[in-house]
Amino acid sequence: MKNVQNFSEQKHLDNLIPFSARNSALIEIKHQQIVNGACELFIDKGFFRTSIREIARASRMSMGQLYHYISSKDDILFLVYRNMEKIWMEHLISIGIEEIEDPFEKLLKALRSTIEYMVENKKLNQFFYTETKFLEKKQLRVALERFDKNFVGFWRRILKEVNKQKPVKIDVNFAAATISYLMFFIPLSGWNLKSKSKKNINYLADFILRGLGIVS
Repeated sequence: MKNVQNFSEQKHLDNLIPFSARNSALIEIKHQQIVNGACELFIDKGFFRTSIREIARASRMSMGQLYHYISSKDDILFLVYRNMEKIWMEHLISIGIEEIEDPFEKLLKALRSTIEYMVENKKLNQFFYTETKFLEKKQLRVALERFDKNFVGFWRRILKEVNKQKPVKIDVNFAAATISYLMFFIPLSGWNLKSKSKKNINYLADFILRGLGIVS
């Protein structure tokens, strides 16, 4: 697919997360099992207050099994980030984003659907936005590169398509980065919003479109 990337790749993973297992299909399954077990704990207790033993228990693994697929708790934080990307892209695929030919319609659908996704996964997005800084330096660099390539890059590609039909009034790269961070507005500011209705989702989408200068 042109805009939706494939996140099942193991590229560079063995350099970021040393593990003794070498069956890539099994590694992917076990990493998902670990992420599923760790997410609720991280959201409930925070990264530092969650012990590796608790994660092993929640993942239905022994400590020895857990360390067969990761080398530290920091590795799990990176896996959680990678999984968030995957869930978001699967969400876009499920709504048929790539079947939409009109660039403006695709942008509008992607905006509203992504905001909905962010609201539905509010606690997970809040957690990772505040905890990313605890990633080991190499993993943080890769996570930021992935964010630019996959999340910001998604909006960048759509905006370039839109720009061919109706010029976007600001730099496309700046616009893509701005949209990416505005997607976190409701999850991070929801504490003082009395309503998280569809009205707010539509308002934020319209706000972005007006800022781009493609609607009046």
